[in-house]
Amino acid sequence: MTNIASVRPHAPGPAGRPLLGSMLDLRRDSLGTFLQARREHGEVVRLQAGPPGLRSVFHAVFAPQGVQQVLASEAANFRKDHPLYEEVRQSFGNGLLTSQDTDYLRQRRLVQPLFTKRRVDGYATAVTSEADAVAARWRTADGGVVDLVREMNRLALCTVSRILFGTDAEAAADAIDRCAPVINAYVVGRAYVPVKLPREWPTPGNRRAREATDELNALCDRIIAERRAAAGTPADGAAAGDDLLSLLTQAANDADGSLDATEIREQVLIFLLAGHETTATSLAFTLHLLARHPEEQRRVREEADRVLGDRAATAADLDRLPYLTQALKESMRLYPAAPVISRRAVEATEIGGFAIPAGADVVVAPWVTHRDPALWEDPERFDPRRFTPEREAARHRYAWFPFGGGPRACIGQHFSMLESVLALATLLRSYELEAVDQEVPVAAGITLQATGPARVRLRPRTS
Repeated sequence: MTNIASVRPHAPGPAGRPLLGSMLDLRRDSLGTFLQARREHGEVVRLQAGPPGLRSVFHAVFAPQGVQQVLASEAANFRKDHPLYEEVRQSFGNGLLTSQDTDYLRQRRLVQPLFTKRRVDGYATAVTSEADAVAARWRTADGGVVDLVREMNRLALCTVSRILFGTDAEAAADAIDRCAPVINAYVVGRAYVPVKLPREWPTPGNRRAREATDELNALCDRIIAERRAAAGTPADGAAAGDDLLSLLTQAANDADGSLDATEIREQVLIFLLAGHETTATSLAFTLHLLARHPEEQRRVREEADRVLGDRAATAADLDRLPYLTQALKESMRLYPAAPVISRRAVEATEIGGFAIPAGADVVVAPWVTHRDPALWEDPERFDPRRFTPEREAARHRYAWFPFGGGPRACIGQHFSMLESVLALATLLRSYELEAVDQEVPVAAGITLQATGPARVRLRPRTS
């Protein structure tokens, strides 16, 4: 490859502080720092963070054309070698989110049949049952007020646990609720410091993370062993052996063999991480935005009433609730569950006319691209009409990419949309929501994290 660095200029970027560059700004508010970098320096920005001798340099790519280059058209040149992925790999294992090359291709071939539309549609009853349970519990909410962040986290966690573990869902959800936040905070903290203490050192943080990881590993190993011994335990509300864990234990083909117990556990942990936090974020912010915009909430509810009547939502209703789907997509534009996606360049290349050296860390940021006024008129305004089929077709494919894109696009896209639409329809038919908190502070972790409550006042519907 041509030595691009010698013929292309470096991307512009903030000077930052004399000794630490942009490190403090990124640690205090990485999402705001990226937005400011886009406003002041353009579509490709070079940022420096850390003290001299330990300084990291990375490139942030904001334009859809550049995002497409990183995630799709030159995907082979941008690998998941970023420090964040390495920390996720160390804590959660080498599942689909973090694996690469032949490991990834083998895993994807073995796991893909578990995420076909037909298979995923079969989980609709589990989704609506868990949403019905939340709606029933809300009738005794203290003062008629609930925090959507907590409530939707628990709903998504119970749903994915039920689908993954079947009859063991309750025990799994309790353990994950305790352990996942500890591990997530540990992973993010280690990913963005210039010097990392060895994980083996008996520091308080290392011990807490190890205890949480060991508890989740032991839980998964026990349930996997029981599944294999029973040759497929029936899942609650599903046909025998239809929970995802049972299907993982049975996944095999002539070319790739099957997954061993450690590989199954690693896939399960990644599914738990990616499958409950991301969906919880989408559910919480969609409901919160609708609570802040009563007219949009009314339109969504009228559609659900018209389509569903008194019956439960089913997978077939996904295409029959277009305005609810538009509201969900607009929420995912404003609050993408993966606000920043990281890669590392293998060989030197160029993006937007600027040199990207070999070995450079590169990030693309849905949080920023989704707010670009060149792509989205009045970008901070909540407007589900942005996602009519005609307007979607007129936009660049990578103007909106909450599920990533290219060969590493999220394998669970259909499941996430199905779960979100059906759960939202179920809850909005039961309650009118009025926002108590108008703004919800957020920060970037492994996924987008609400750092404050999203409280709403509930008004049960009588008809």
